[in-house]
Formats: sequence, structure tokens, C-alpha cells
Amino acid sequence: MTSPAETHASLHPETVLGPSASVTRTLLAMRGTWHDRLDAFRPDGTPMDVDDVGNVLGAYPYDNIVYVDFDGVLYTQTNVTFRGRAPHVRTFTASVREGVLVFDRLGPEAPEHIGVSLGEGRVAFLGRDLGAPGLQRYSEPDFVEVNDATRLRLTTLYRDGACVRTLRASGTRLSPDASHRVAFDPRGADGPVHDDRSSTQAFTGGHDD
Repeated sequence: MTSPAETHASLHPETVLGPSASVTRTLLAMRGTWHDRLDAFRPDGTPMDVDDVGNVLGAYPYDNIVYVDFDGVLYTQTNVTFRGRAPHVRTFTASVREGVLVFDRLGPEAPEHIGVSLGEGRVAFLGRDLGAPGLQRYSEPDFVEVNDATRLRLTTLYRDGACVRTLRASGTRLSPDASHRVAFDPRGADGPVHDDRSSTQAFTGGHDD
């Protein structure tokens, strides 16, 4: 079976060749449908049963379906909580510009967020300018490593400049395709995979429902 990265490379070799295309190749490898289990910890390593500091408050651990679409330029990701918490849907959109993934605005007072390379198969999602006021209130950089069958996302959450929580999302690939909802999607098996782009209040210092 031809991988998404191989298919895209055959059609658009100029976008995946050379060291400056590392982000594009990593995002192509992330395409598909994933099952993530999320566990959170206090800074001293104590497991958290309830998140009282995050953007969306609730119990840990919990599980998400993660749908990732990427055509070599446009990136869309939808996370659907299906176990451990009430169903919840968040959709993010972004595009590759000059070798860097640039996210569409995440919400009120949100600074620009980007995806940058950590080498092949690894990408970091973070704010471009640490001096931005919104990032002083809320910052949650993600560090992602992906291979054929698994994806690991590690996150550190800062509130008002202080580290308050870490998070590990351990992902297993369900399918290389993200065009259809899985049968256990709490929204039902029919309908579009992605919702409208989400907007968060986190950068104002608030929380989302």
C-alpha cells in the first residue's frame, strides 16, 4: 500500500524534497484517524484525576478520536472526546508557509501559533512570539513524534508564566484515511469528519466549556 507521504511526493515532489520540507513530510505521516489516550500530571509527576488548570476542565485519563487531513499545504485536525469525559469536539486549521505550519487564529487574544520541525517524524506546535500577552496568560506547546503505527504528543501547560501541568497523549493509528467517521464516534457514523474551526477563550485567561 502506498503511504500518504509517498502519494503526495509522486504528485508534488517540490513540496517534500530537501531539509526545508521536514514539516510537510511529518504532517503527511500524521494523516489518518487515531485513537489517543490522554494522561496528565502535576509538575512533580503526580497523576491528575481531575484537570483544574487546563483549557477544558474534566477527568483524566480520557480518550479522543483524532482525524488529521493534510494535502501538502492545508492542514485540518479534529479531536473528538469519546470516553472518560463528556463528548467534546475541537477542530483546528492551518497551512504550510515557507516550510512552517501556520495555524489560523485559535481564539480571542490568541497569538500566532506555528508548527516547526524537530527533525524527521517530529514536530512542535507552539507560539511564534513568547512575548505575546496571550501567551503570558496561557501557553501549551506540543511536541509530537509519529511513526507508521503510533503517535506520541507531550505537552507542558503554563498559566500566568508558571508550569502547572504536563500531559501525555499516546496515539494508535486506526486508519491512514480520515475521510469517514469511525463507528464509535459519539456524533454518529454519518456526517462530516471535521466541524467548523474552534475558538478558545484560553488566551484571555478563561476556560472553554
